[in-house]
Amino acid sequence: MLIVMHHKASRKQIDAIIAAVRNMGLKAKPIPGSQRTAIGVLGNKGYIDDLNIRDLPGVKEVIHVTKPYKMVSRDFHPKGTVIKVAHVEIGAGKRPIVIAGPCAVESEHQIVKTALAVKRMGADLLRGGAFKPRTGPHTFQGLEREGLRLLSLAKKKSGLPIVTEVMTPENIALVEEHADVLQVGTRNMQNFDLLKELGRIRKPVLLKRGMSATIEEFLAAAEYICAEGNPNVILCERGIRTFETATRNSLDLSVIPLINELSHLPVIIDPSHATGKRSLVPPMSKAALVAGANGIMVEVHPEPDKALSDGPQSLTIEGFGKMMSEIKSLISFLGF
Repeated sequence: MLIVMHHKASRKQIDAIIAAVRNMGLKAKPIPGSQRTAIGVLGNKGYIDDLNIRDLPGVKEVIHVTKPYKMVSRDFHPKGTVIKVAHVEIGAGKRPIVIAGPCAVESEHQIVKTALAVKRMGADLLRGGAFKPRTGPHTFQGLEREGLRLLSLAKKKSGLPIVTEVMTPENIALVEEHADVLQVGTRNMQNFDLLKELGRIRKPVLLKRGMSATIEEFLAAAEYICAEGNPNVILCERGIRTFETATRNSLDLSVIPLINELSHLPVIIDPSHATGKRSLVPPMSKAALVAGANGIMVEVHPEPDKALSDGPQSLTIEGFGKMMSEIKSLISFLGF
């Protein structure tokens, strides 16, 4: 439920509404606006009888929000959110950002070389997996703690903030020591224990859409994080599983304008995992930016043919440079 106050409502009237909501055993979240204040009501298990609320002084209207996600919706937060990662701003009205780096950290030489190269070519953040959830148990699972140490080294040498995946609640504190953004992979999108714990930290969380998740399920997963107190969630579309086998997944670009209608959270695109083909990454990156994405996340490796994971979808350093020159022109054309 959303309680919209009159623009002339006093602080005393707003406090009275908050108290009335709490007396109903529910949570009240004030949402100040430029013209008036709204109060989001959270914690209900079903329909709320608003008889005790709607006639109180200062109340303009009461809106019943039926979506399973509330705090991430435009109903509760009409203005687009901007998330700060070090010196980088991600979200509404800001220049689209580029996150680049290898699928997995393999060695000091590999991650440092890639970090310095993508920084020189215009990347804003460095991605790299230290913990790698893979489909099969016999494939490369990441360097884990050593991978995190190497990411910190690459950050020190390049100055790029770090995006890396966390897989379990127990590892959040360890990953948080090294990462500027903690990523939740597609297989963990509905790992609710992990999402709740990430809601109790303050660092940004990059949440990837599950491979078969609906938009409602995707936004409800983000709600788990926001409901625990962390509003810094970046949504990432990485393709969904369909009948098509010509690409690794099917990239749903309609997600971008749709999420922008439904939610205030930034949304970025991962065309590397979506397509699985190096040649398709540049055109789908550009298409995503035209559709209104707040950024892209692409895989880059100095020697993709020797990569321990996802080599076929990784751009070479030269290929990334070529794509970035095209993207810079496109971003300028889009008015940023």
